[in-house]
Amino acid sequence: MKAMAYRGPYKVRVEEKPEPRIEHPNDAIIRVTSAGICGSDLHLLHGMMPDTRIGHTFGHEIVGVVEEVGPSVRSLSPGDRVMVPFHISCGSCFFCTRGLFTNCHNVNPNATAVGAIYGYSHTTGGYDGGQAELVRVPFADVGPSVIPDWLSDRDALMLTDAFSTGYFGAQLGEIRELDTVVVFGAGPVGLAAARSAWFFGAGRVIVIDHLDYRLEKARTFAHAETMHLAEHRDIVLALKRATGYLGADVVIDAVGAEADGDVLLHVAAKFKLQGGSPIAANWAIDSVRKGGHVSLIGAYGPVVTSVKLGDAVNKGLSIRGNQAPVKRQWPRLLEHIQAGHVSPGELLTHSFRLDDIAEAYHVFSSKLDDCIKPVITFGGD
Repeated sequence: MKAMAYRGPYKVRVEEKPEPRIEHPNDAIIRVTSAGICGSDLHLLHGMMPDTRIGHTFGHEIVGVVEEVGPSVRSLSPGDRVMVPFHISCGSCFFCTRGLFTNCHNVNPNATAVGAIYGYSHTTGGYDGGQAELVRVPFADVGPSVIPDWLSDRDALMLTDAFSTGYFGAQLGEIRELDTVVVFGAGPVGLAAARSAWFFGAGRVIVIDHLDYRLEKARTFAHAETMHLAEHRDIVLALKRATGYLGADVVIDAVGAEADGDVLLHVAAKFKLQGGSPIAANWAIDSVRKGGHVSLIGAYGPVVTSVKLGDAVNKGLSIRGNQAPVKRQWPRLLEHIQAGHVSPGELLTHSFRLDDIAEAYHVFSSKLDDCIKPVITFGGD
């Protein structure tokens, strides 16, 4: 089969790889019809994440059709159109039974820190991802869900990670009625978080980014106020001024490991001396009010990061973060979509074939052609 393959930092290509097979009675094989490229895939592309091995296939946002199921699978049948959560979960361990599906203890040898994610290095289990014609899905009765007939593939794809993660970020912020919510980052997850903040009762939403076209999307898709990073010498001071010098009630970091800002911190991240640039997280801590809430949903590596923990403690902040247990978000998000409150697929701006995967990564990584989020399509899509 054809599959995307990592060949080292900034290098990907399409290769022929063996077709996946049923390895466990609970497995399913999915023929992929669309696969997203996530902003966190760019951290892999840029060499930010440890133990990303040559030949690994990326892709944790997967929609497809069931090709084959193992003998123990009961909830899926060949021919079912399914969406697959980005994380792999057993459904029965200590953490899964508490709804912490991204913290599953049975799917990753490194599970003391993180669960398992499709196509996201051997740090998260080494499972090949969905930027391929076929993908093996373990614990098929736990993860994938049959897509309702009324839901488009584009909306379903965004529920496998990006939009669900943004919604989860707003949820972690414990937004109260009329709160002022600030979102750092107007990529797909940040835009989803900003749009979702209104669902939780926000009275004001402000999105910060350094790209004009993404800020325009924040205004039209998320109905948010915007601030251009380059127009303010001190973005924290600007936010304090905009919030009566108290700070925002809730700040969501949807940027993560590759935030621009302090050059020395950014270089340290590039050389893996820390798990990513802590700039966005520190901006969040500095710009939220005392006693406020910080939600961390940007992707960071698993090594030390120079976050201002002392300031967070002294300000009495509540800081929450995790990889989003997306299947927990689906029932409510499906209600919002069916009611016409949101169409997550609007965030998909570019479509590429698998053979053009290198171009897709280049366009997305270099922020060309006003690209918000690309999708890889297969077959007759």
